Amino acid sequence: MENTVSILCVDDEQDMEMLISQKFRKSIRNKEYTFLFAQNGVQALEQLDNNPDICLVLSDINMPEMDGLTFLSKLKERKSSEIKTVMVSAYGDMENIRTAMNRGAFDFITKPINMEDMEITITKTIEEINQYKKFQKDRDNLLSIRKDLSIAYDIQQSMLPKKFPAFPDRSDFDLHGVLQPAKTVGGDLYDYFLIDEDHLFFMVGDVSDKGISAALFMAITKSLFNTNFSSTLNPDMVEEITKINKALSQNNSSMMFVTVFVCILNLKTGDVTYVDGGHERPLILKGGKKVEVFEKKNGLPICIDSDFIYSQYQFKLQPGDSIVLYTDGLEDAHSAEGKRRTIQPSVDILESLPANMTPPQINTLLLKEVNDFIGTADQFDDITILTVSYYG
Repeated sequence: MENTVSILCVDDEQDMEMLISQKFRKSIRNKEYTFLFAQNGVQALEQLDNNPDICLVLSDINMPEMDGLTFLSKLKERKSSEIKTVMVSAYGDMENIRTAMNRGAFDFITKPINMEDMEITITKTIEEINQYKKFQKDRDNLLSIRKDLSIAYDIQQSMLPKKFPAFPDRSDFDLHGVLQPAKTVGGDLYDYFLIDEDHLFFMVGDVSDKGISAALFMAITKSLFNTNFSSTLNPDMVEEITKINKALSQNNSSMMFVTVFVCILNLKTGDVTYVDGGHERPLILKGGKKVEVFEKKNGLPICIDSDFIYSQYQFKLQPGDSIVLYTDGLEDAHSAEGKRRTIQPSVDILESLPANMTPPQINTLLLKEVNDFIGTADQFDDITILTVSYYG
């Protein structure tokens, strides 16, 4: 029986087996306890070798061949921390009892044995054993989760483009992305690639949840966008995002959604076609000086309404302009005092930058400022920044 507790009784007194069998006959019959017996430490070690499910040992101290204290030392050498030992000895043998406790015994019972006291001690010890087993199981589960999270983090990070400079042979634009998850893994994403020589796709997204489930949803979202927009020349943004919305909305039992800001930059003209899927307003750094907080357009996050019809809009980047896309972790960050950061510090930083700052430099400064603001507080949301500079 799976929940049967195996108990080893080590005692050279012949009547001990009879007393225990009589006292615990109901528990034995109900398969709550199974008792095994040995007459000395040597036999006890053999019983442990043959019965690895033994978790509680009742051991006399004074026995032939190998006494209880020596047996206890041998047991300690085996590093069997899951086995609890209750020592049995005469009331006047307190010196040996004390030695036994120092060598790792969990508890003791004095002779002549009070069987009621023995039952109470066994019950208490088994409760401790069960607590230890639960702790070990929880610890193993935690280690397993941490391992899974580490693997998930590696997989998630490997999906994000991180080679910078991303297009070293191009002088007409530059870009840089960074993702700092609040947990080991999160739901933020960014992506970019050239659709053709004259059109750059780039986007930022934010899944509504956190942890592994959000990371999986993020991975699926990124893959769908990459597949739909990279496999078609001159893709229709509304058509492609509508298909992605329908695909992600199917079987979405977790009711997650993802906000997105998706752009296609015409590298010849500076024209940007975009769809706002309920995301944060980008920042436009005009000529490296003035910052414009982008005008918000109506647009639902993906997976809110599978039949929603998205709209595309346009704006123009002049040579020397930069656009900063980000997730709400940048503006919703809180300090140790509970103060919300807002987007204004980002505007102030961008407006104070010297001319010709590169996207990596811009992102580094923004991320440093928000981390300094958070300080000793917990980062409760992912922070993602994608900066694209257009040189024409």
